[in-house]
Amino acid sequence: MSNSTHQNPLFLTTREVADLLRVKERKVYDLAAADEIPHRRITGKLLFPADEILAWIDGSGQLRARERPNVLAGSHDPLLDWAIRASACGLATLCNGSRDGLNQFDGGTAALAGIHLPETNGWNIETVAGRGFQDAVLINWATRKRGLLVSNELASEIHSINDLKGKRVALRQPDAGTAVLFSSLLEDAGLSESDLACSKNRAHTESEAAAAVASGEADASLGIEAMARQFKLAFVPLADECFDLLIDRRSYFTEPVQELFAFARATDFQEKATALGGYSLTDHGLVRWLSA
Repeated sequence: MSNSTHQNPLFLTTREVADLLRVKERKVYDLAAADEIPHRRITGKLLFPADEILAWIDGSGQLRARERPNVLAGSHDPLLDWAIRASACGLATLCNGSRDGLNQFDGGTAALAGIHLPETNGWNIETVAGRGFQDAVLINWATRKRGLLVSNELASEIHSINDLKGKRVALRQPDAGTAVLFSSLLEDAGLSESDLACSKNRAHTESEAAAAVASGEADASLGIEAMARQFKLAFVPLADECFDLLIDRRSYFTEPVQELFAFARATDFQEKATALGGYSLTDHGLVRWLSA
């Protein structure tokens, strides 16, 4: 690394920004939490882009909102995936799980995040509120039937989580909302992953989980009814989950997002949801949480 890089770092630490502003570090944390100063969260660490900090100091002192890329991160949903392609809205997708979606959103690398994280009294709201997001809105996309996808050969044997003991189960990646829910369901049943014959390869989407069961790689997996229908698998319903979209408020009014929601009001969208099965659109478009 050259000396010039050391002398002119791309990012500043909290202490360096505090020294620059001649304030205590606590004040810098407060400014970042209120989104009043340019910052990034990289691998869980708070860093400050040096050029943006200097521009912010030289300007009015007000943080200009960063333009987010037209990317939807987070959890995979077949209906949403289809709607993005069918509407040609221009959104790119990066589906690596609900928790990853929240991290991508927090880091400013996504305009939207699809999430379905179980909570004590519902889904998603407490989690999003606890992250302290600014200028964000949580909008319902759909309610989905979530349960066990079971191979037809074992349909007569598997009727609950308890019946998975000793069975081959396709697991989702740790950042997936499905993985969070499955861990909770196992705990309630007095089981753990060590009681299962878990598949080596983690499924990263709803369709991958269903394909693992359909191909014989696994006996069962936690998935949604729509995938059970598509892959002609037995289905054991366990929960009605809220799949929500966390959206940057500025991005909400951009053309790609507006085109997506306009398409979702059309008859074709309603018919697709019915054809997939396991979806309820009763609360579609409902604002479930709004940042202060």
